[in-house]
Amino acid sequence: MLKSDDDLSLMVASIFMKISGLWLAADDDEQRRRNITLAYTISLILFSVYLQTTDFYHSVDDIGDCLYIACNILSASMSLFKIVVLLLNRNFFFALVVYLQRKFLRSNYDVYEETVMNECKRTCFIFITVFTFFTQATLASYVIRPIVANIGRNASDRILPFRMWMDLPLTVTPYFEIMSVIQILALYQIGVCYCCFDNFLCITNLHVASQFRILQYRLAHMNNARMNKEDETSDMMSSYRVYKYSVAFKGYVKEHQALIAYCDKLDEVFSAMVLGQVLMFSLIICLDGYQILMAEATFTRRIIFIFHLLTSISQLFMFTYSCDCLMHESANIATAMYSSPWIHLPNNKEGRMLQKDLILVAMRSRSPCCLTAYGFFPVTLETYTKVLSTAVSYFTLLRQSTENVADS
Repeated sequence: MLKSDDDLSLMVASIFMKISGLWLAADDDEQRRRNITLAYTISLILFSVYLQTTDFYHSVDDIGDCLYIACNILSASMSLFKIVVLLLNRNFFFALVVYLQRKFLRSNYDVYEETVMNECKRTCFIFITVFTFFTQATLASYVIRPIVANIGRNASDRILPFRMWMDLPLTVTPYFEIMSVIQILALYQIGVCYCCFDNFLCITNLHVASQFRILQYRLAHMNNARMNKEDETSDMMSSYRVYKYSVAFKGYVKEHQALIAYCDKLDEVFSAMVLGQVLMFSLIICLDGYQILMAEATFTRRIIFIFHLLTSISQLFMFTYSCDCLMHESANIATAMYSSPWIHLPNNKEGRMLQKDLILVAMRSRSPCCLTAYGFFPVTLETYTKVLSTAVSYFTLLRQSTENVADS
């Protein structure tokens, strides 16, 4: 028996989801705490978007600063967009979480099926660890940069993690310390929302893909209902075998239908978020590359965007790979049907009816389950290469534009 506590990746994802305020609650008191946390998260992210937008307005004359601030605005806006999308689909999202815990993590598996689930958990843990590490490294770089810059400066010349345009003496105590803490708290909530929803999406996709793999194995190894030549000599035994085969097959068809319905609901909840990410990733990767290679930035700022670029690339690969696995494993159900013992079915009415049912399942599997970008296109590993290619094109165009502006 697998337990959710054994899945470290799900444990880490649930911790970050609780910090964001969007997670299951055991009672009314816990739900109130979740609501307060959610309001706190949204307020800090809105504050960050306002902060960066006003800074962008006052920096329009400096193309380097504008591109730096634009990257920050995109990251904060993406976190806000994700939390709004899931907030609007909160009930459906919680239903997905409950079904994942009850059906995928609490089922009895044989040796092969446990191997599949353990492989899935290892893959999830690797993805979550790498992505979370780069996200936390990016947040730490944002915090360390002003600390390093303030070394040797006096109290009237200190800088905050992010510039603020307010009629207050922000460089002196206690204003400086108060605003630094608020900005760091807002930065951390943005980082949490930036990664936690993608963590859960990756975990869910890979677990559903593993369930399709397990279903393939079960369809191809219905040994307890397999026909053999000795059974064909007895009409009674043949009927009994067909009955056993039919009962097992109907159970697996119900499992297939449940997985298809789960994938449809998963696409309904996350498709808008996926579309936003696919559209934003090209811009974010482009701006990250510009800040690293082209901008006249300090060393600490380059370190920020090196980690930010690694975060974006790992995030993009993580969710496109998981979507690709889901698509291919659902399509492989058709191959598993051909590997099932259908050839041993007797050539009678019951046997022919079962063969037609097998064909229907194989035909349905030719339309694989997938996660789409709001219905425009399915997300696969090909999406990963297209986004990177688009980001390179944007980077080339941006470099030429900034060079022309500099020359003029």
